[in-house]
Amino acid sequence: MSKLSLQALNRATLDRQWLIERRDATALETIEHLVGMQAQSPLAPYVGLWTRLNGFDPAELAGLIENREAVRGSMMRATIHLMSSRDFLAFRPLIQPRLEREVFQNMTYGRHRLEGLDIDAVLKAGIERMTEGPATAVQLRDHLAPLWPDREPAALAHAVRCLLPTIQTPPRGIWGKGGNPAMSTAELWLGSPVSSAPSPDDLVRRYLAAYGPASVADAQNWSGLTRLAEVFDRLDLRTYTDAESGRTLYDLPDIELPDEDVEVPVRFLPEYDNLLLSHADRTRWIDNATRQTLTLQEVLTRGSTLHNGQATALWKLTKNTKSEATLEIQPITPLPRQTWQSIESEAHNLLTFTSPTAKHEVRRIG
Repeated sequence: MSKLSLQALNRATLDRQWLIERRDATALETIEHLVGMQAQSPLAPYVGLWTRLNGFDPAELAGLIENREAVRGSMMRATIHLMSSRDFLAFRPLIQPRLEREVFQNMTYGRHRLEGLDIDAVLKAGIERMTEGPATAVQLRDHLAPLWPDREPAALAHAVRCLLPTIQTPPRGIWGKGGNPAMSTAELWLGSPVSSAPSPDDLVRRYLAAYGPASVADAQNWSGLTRLAEVFDRLDLRTYTDAESGRTLYDLPDIELPDEDVEVPVRFLPEYDNLLLSHADRTRWIDNATRQTLTLQEVLTRGSTLHNGQATALWKLTKNTKSEATLEIQPITPLPRQTWQSIESEAHNLLTFTSPTAKHEVRRIG
């Protein structure tokens, strides 16, 4: 098997993440290519699409959500993802085991709080409430609490949110709008049930197309699923060896890798971008020295700046009004003057996207 250096892995995945060159594609095509986008922060996918596409207009994604062509709901790793509606319907049942663990093993909402409970009855009651219209967590708790007065309402609502294929409805996730998350189910919101026969083979192929080359452990880390080795074994895949760790890496047989010395531009990723979450071994993005000084939570809860394909700084929009916008950038690795200049230039491009009418300030901190 051919050996792949960390540099080769870095460039290969950046290429299929559309981070070496911005693409001429629709927002829907991009969301499906990426097999969804992390969306705990409702507006993060807008930045994720801007950094990958030529001429992205926030109104395009807002229209997809309002027209129900794209949805936000619990998916990989039991976290909120923006998915195309057809992908949500196709793959949501595959993620059910991870969501069940999120419910029954949860230290705050699960364990003894759900023992002996008729979960099917709770889910039925949750559906009945959402049939009246999308419901916030508070509204779900208020509906369920009188039916099970001896149980914690928050635990009941959490079970409904995770065990049913729930979707967060707009205006949540719409550019320029806000509001508390309100939930419906896939069948109520999209008029269609989730798939009765989802294909784990398709899920793995789609993962490799967007995140490969990757190991079985990488795919399991991305999806939150276990026992994917048997899926990899039955697929016709190309194999490589990780030159650093000796791990076996898998890829689709028809994808050629880019030159590992290809130059890559500065890219700004939103908080929790899946690029940084979708491998068990993240050294292709964050070197060991950086990993030892920063927790993953610190890296992911702010936006990340890639320079030469590596996470080199964290960023946050600290002020965003119609008249003023400030972007703070905190280096996490040494930044030579030329590197800072290229980061600062792209930061102004980001501010032009997020705050087109405002006076821009890029501030280096730390």
